[in-house]
Amino acid sequence: MKKTLLIVHHSLTGGTAQLAQAALRGAQTEEGVQTRLLKAVDAGPDDLLAADGYLFATPENLAAIAGLMKDFFDRCYYPVLDRIQGRPYATLVCAGSDGSNAARQIARIATGWRLKAAAEPLIVCTHAQTPAQILAPKQIGAADLQRAEELGAGLAAGLALGVF
Repeated sequence: MKKTLLIVHHSLTGGTAQLAQAALRGAQTEEGVQTRLLKAVDAGPDDLLAADGYLFATPENLAAIAGLMKDFFDRCYYPVLDRIQGRPYATLVCAGSDGSNAARQIARIATGWRLKAAAEPLIVCTHAQTPAQILAPKQIGAADLQRAEELGAGLAAGLALGVF
């Protein structure tokens, strides 16, 4: 029976979406895994319950996860509590300078759900610091897209092999 990897993301300027798409490409190389890519606004508790593993991708806004990712976690937290424990997850963060606080926020939520971290958070810094740079459409470099693709492939392979 195929395992399902759910990738939930939000992206305002395109950087996080590019990373999520790269992770999806990587995950799709694993034949034993079905992949689903959903925007945070479209994902809900049933999607989490139907998946065997997760990849959460968010920009860091004001040293926190994006509001629509927070909304996703708020809507889903209690409906799936004690129903998804032990499942693997990974995190992608697209940040202007740091990204570590957004990664920590997701880790705390995952701890509450008793998920297992399958990898260290992948944080990609765009170095956008001015209002114009922050709001501008992002173009993620090939090396960072490759890292996201490898993360997706590794997570999917671990699911397929029953490593997690």
